[in-house]
Amino acid sequence: MTRWEPDARGRLQQAALELFGERGFEQTTVEDIATRAGLTKRTFFRHYRDKREVLFGGGDEFERLFVDALADAPATATPLEAVAGALEAVAGWFHGRREQAARRQVVIAANAELQERELVKLATVAGALAGALRERGVAEPAASVTADTAIAVFRNAFERWVAAGEERELTELLRESLDALRAVTAAG
Repeated sequence: MTRWEPDARGRLQQAALELFGERGFEQTTVEDIATRAGLTKRTFFRHYRDKREVLFGGGDEFERLFVDALADAPATATPLEAVAGALEAVAGWFHGRREQAARRQVVIAANAELQERELVKLATVAGALAGALRERGVAEPAASVTADTAIAVFRNAFERWVAAGEERELTELLRESLDALRAVTAAG
């Protein structure tokens, strides 16, 4: 493979996921990833700060998508309706990425440091959502509770979506999780 082929970032991500799956996260080096992708370590560091970033590099886009979709919800939407719309937008972002997401999830599940980083990422998104809800006029503690609940709904649906044998789309699983939440809260 030549060094001038397009999509170096995608090739690095693909190589990293393959190697993390084969060898484990700790046993895979940046040099291993670059070599598998047919690139140099220097090219790797142009795209990622370290090998963890291969797994978490899209975090800002993920957060922005959530917050922008929430901001675009109709002014008449309840807080739960607004986050439901944001969840639908996020599900669309994952369309066609199930295999990659499942492989990423396996790597994270096998490493406590990566699990912690994933939780921090989700807490950051929850904080941003709470801020967006406050901008919509939702008072505390309702803004934070709604944001934290949205992340819990997302995690529940996402973990089921990437599980072996699951064939339903993420959108369907998110709706199912939201329906379960509504049923629990309606029951009082």
